Amino acid sequence: MGAHHSHGPAVPMSRRAVVAVLSVLVPLAVVTLGALVWLWPDGGRQDDTAQAGVERRTGTIVAVALKRCAAVPEGSPRPDPATCGRATVTITAGPDAGQDVELRLPSGPGAQRFAAGDDVILLHAADGEYQISDHDRAVPLWVFGAAFALAVVAFGRWRGLTALVGLAITFVLLLTFVIPGILEGRPPMLVAVVGAAAIMLSVLYLTHGFSPTTSVAVLGTLASLALTGLLSYGALGFARLNGVTDDSALALDMSLPIDTQGLLLASIIIGALGVLDDVTVTQSVTVAELARANPSYGFARLYRAGARVGRAHIASVINTIILAYAGASLPLLLLFSIGQQPLGQVLTTPVIAQEIVRSVVGTLGLIAAVPVTTALAALIATRRAAPAGDDTPPGTPQPDRRWTRPTAATPHDDDLFAPLPDDDFFSPRERRVDPPGNALPVAEPDRPARHRRRVDG
Repeated sequence: MGAHHSHGPAVPMSRRAVVAVLSVLVPLAVVTLGALVWLWPDGGRQDDTAQAGVERRTGTIVAVALKRCAAVPEGSPRPDPATCGRATVTITAGPDAGQDVELRLPSGPGAQRFAAGDDVILLHAADGEYQISDHDRAVPLWVFGAAFALAVVAFGRWRGLTALVGLAITFVLLLTFVIPGILEGRPPMLVAVVGAAAIMLSVLYLTHGFSPTTSVAVLGTLASLALTGLLSYGALGFARLNGVTDDSALALDMSLPIDTQGLLLASIIIGALGVLDDVTVTQSVTVAELARANPSYGFARLYRAGARVGRAHIASVINTIILAYAGASLPLLLLFSIGQQPLGQVLTTPVIAQEIVRSVVGTLGLIAAVPVTTALAALIATRRAAPAGDDTPPGTPQPDRRWTRPTAATPHDDDLFAPLPDDDFFSPRERRVDPPGNALPVAEPDRPARHRRRVDG
């Protein structure tokens, strides 16, 4: 199926396997492309949530003059003394660039601290007034992004570069299709499914190449994603969750005609895709490597061996998902702890129940991805075509290659830690079997004569 970037040589596929895979992938790609064109946002809706006449500009604080904070009513939170006062700001963008303005520091609960030399974001109103809004984090974020890209490319080389391109495609589809489509009133679940399918098809093939293992991973991801969507739809209806659990969802529900329950379904599907492709690619590559290392393995042995790897992977991924959701909801959990509410009441609140449903449904989708992808990969591996020039009749046992040393002609992957042919320290040495059945190690030609054991006849 073309060039690829998977580990080692590709496992050849029989003509029947190629036709079966393409008969599923080609219609899937055509339907995804058609739905992408049909649902693509036309840009007709304006940003109604933006404040009219307010522009964002940048500036630099050159001086800060603190003063005593104003008195607050009894029982109200006291402001931070470092946020009471005024700041002199030099405007660095817009028609007023170069001018100095004196502005009041933001104060109140949760207000940030500002000091001389800080780059800030300014809000410019229609009446000409400026207001300090936030820190300007453009430079730190660019530095973090550059460090991330350099680390990925330095370690992953060509594969790391393609992974970065795939990440860029993911962001483009999310920012230009999924989010604008939902804001324009398209069905959120349909937009999420189409967007997830487009991301899956483009990113997986771009990152891992057009190969049998990638195709199996795509099919496994598609099946698991469909199951996750169905489970999410049934779970949200059974738990009677409408998606309105915080101020952001409430504001969207009040200001825009958005199906908040569909929005919650879309978030579950997109979030599950990020972990599903990891599991499916791992299972597909694992089974392919097992089939390459053990050509005599049939479907059952390949499936059992791959499933053992999948169970270990799922066990660690489940803990990762739970910890990720717990970390995102940690402030809320602290509030519940301070309120000393019973555990049963805490778990049944909409926001916690929503995260429980999200975790359970995502985990069930991941669990289903392992047997589905492993079975597909094992089926493809056992239906592979015989190598060119191999006239061995079908069913003939294959020679045991477990003790074969790599030669100079053996292709190696270009990964950073790929072992070289002469660096196989822990591989078992070749052994010679004499006629009486005594197995003696073969002396290596470059070993000094004083280290060889002399055998007298």
